[in-house]
Amino acid sequence: MGEDHPECPARLDAIQDQLLSSGMEYVLRFFDAPQATRAQLERVHTPEYVASLFERAPSEGIEVLDEDTRMTPHTLAAALHAAGSGIDAVDRVIAGEINAAFCAVRPPGHHAERDKAMGFCLFNNIAIAAAHVRAQHGLERVAILDFDVHHGNGTEDFVAGREGYLLCSSFQSPYYPFSGTGDLPDNIVNSPLEAGAGGDALRQVVTTQWLPALEKFQPQMLFISAGFDGHIEDAMAQLRFKEEDYLWVTERLREYADKNCEGRIVSALEGGYALSALGRSVVTHLKGLIGS
Repeated sequence: MGEDHPECPARLDAIQDQLLSSGMEYVLRFFDAPQATRAQLERVHTPEYVASLFERAPSEGIEVLDEDTRMTPHTLAAALHAAGSGIDAVDRVIAGEINAAFCAVRPPGHHAERDKAMGFCLFNNIAIAAAHVRAQHGLERVAILDFDVHHGNGTEDFVAGREGYLLCSSFQSPYYPFSGTGDLPDNIVNSPLEAGAGGDALRQVVTTQWLPALEKFQPQMLFISAGFDGHIEDAMAQLRFKEEDYLWVTERLREYADKNCEGRIVSALEGGYALSALGRSVVTHLKGLIGS
């Protein structure tokens, strides 16, 4: 995206470095992501929007989609693989090959609305994965849990009022994209947090809002938008989470999935821009996904 852009290739390098240094690389299975098809993308995005990204993809230089979101000659392919990663993870989980997956992808996805790119995001990776499991595998109820420092407005744009979906989202507020605090349909549980909020606030949200909503909705599979830009070391915003907070949340969701969803979880990387903290947090998240 250019040397000045925080959504940079070094993010995935930092994750890989921490997987190696922690020894986690030796207990994980790795898969290459296929590209999503247009038909799969259009379960979430309008055909006109999908076509526009193919048309605007540059052969050289940078195409500016908005003040935060850009395309290089490689961005469209990367975005197609990012969306395809969640689809492939769903297929493997449903087949019983694995019971949980983490998609280490760029670009992220939860700001991408049905007909709009924004916030570094082109395609809404987690919504596309959730839509795939319903369309391809017949699940009736799926839940998306989003703990990024930014509100997942794109995921809300797709999920709000749509039968068979539940979205629970925590985020700093007021903060970009300055959404998520108005009147909401019953299948949206937004949990805005004030600047300076730490792990105790996140744990309270999960305990008093998310878990009761899951119990009421009874999803058959969980999807996680895993954003680590709420870490205390991340200068993107002003939340004060630590690795143990991400572990705690992931363990609670792992426990719920084991009890109610046959253990089925697909998680996808969203934010996280302090490189060391990102790598450490992802390793912790993976430990929670593996569970006992």
